[in-house]
Amino acid sequence: MKFQAQHIERQIKEEFETLHQFLRVEESVKITKLRKEEQQKSQRVNENIEKMYTEISCLSDTTRAVEEEMKVEDALFLQNYDATLKRVSQCKAPDPDPEDISGVLINVPKHLSNLKFTVLQKMQKTVDYTPVTFDPNTAHCNLILSEDLTSVRYSDEEQTLPENPERFDMFACVLGSEGFDSGSHCWDVEVGDSTGWFLGVMTESAQRRNKIFSRSGIWLVGHFCGEYKAHEPPQSPALLPVKEKLQRIRVQLDWDSGELSFSDPLTDTHMHSFTHTFTERLFPFFGVGCDISPLVILPVRSVC
Repeated sequence: MKFQAQHIERQIKEEFETLHQFLRVEESVKITKLRKEEQQKSQRVNENIEKMYTEISCLSDTTRAVEEEMKVEDALFLQNYDATLKRVSQCKAPDPDPEDISGVLINVPKHLSNLKFTVLQKMQKTVDYTPVTFDPNTAHCNLILSEDLTSVRYSDEEQTLPENPERFDMFACVLGSEGFDSGSHCWDVEVGDSTGWFLGVMTESAQRRNKIFSRSGIWLVGHFCGEYKAHEPPQSPALLPVKEKLQRIRVQLDWDSGELSFSDPLTDTHMHSFTHTFTERLFPFFGVGCDISPLVILPVRSVC
């Protein structure tokens, strides 16, 4: 228990550090955009101020020049009148209301409106939700689970694990972490090139010790000895007419209607269905006896 607690604590910290890093990056991006807008609008205001100063300077110089020319004799002033008038016309009077420049303030809503919501939406696009994850406390000692509990692989080397009653002890099996006793549920599993695997559901009360396939409470399809079979213990497995090698399996459970079906989501081809009146909680059931490829539960966006 102490080892599990320490290991889980480390994983929690790593997961939160990933989230913190994402938020730090988003914060930096938001502040960069704000400063860029501030810089652009400050530059725009400065350009308008500079333009206004230039116009005022031109007008002041022209005014002084006209005043000097008006001091000379009338005949000389009239003689230079056309040139003076042309010079005055070349000076543009400054805007009588220089503060009337629209759009120079910071666009506050663009940076703050629904800030938390928009960041959360972006975060959701970067993370995956897996409808089913593995329960490591049920995993056989030859099975190794990924840190995020979505992948399981077989190993010839047995791990030293507690012999708790929830754990499978004879067959390389593992259960999903959450059981279902109502509604419809669906999950996709990547089986890859594995030549020994099975998928299905198992009742909560079914025994996990010893010869589990000689007792009822399990419904599954699998790949055994080069053949695809459906199995509902204690009956014998039934051969399935699958011609092409399967890479991915979709498991669909309708608890209320009492139907468990399997299909190939890549070709939308139905494989097999079980019908049964379910009366108790069912757990997703997985087995892998081949180290060629792991079983991987795919994210929800890949599922029906």
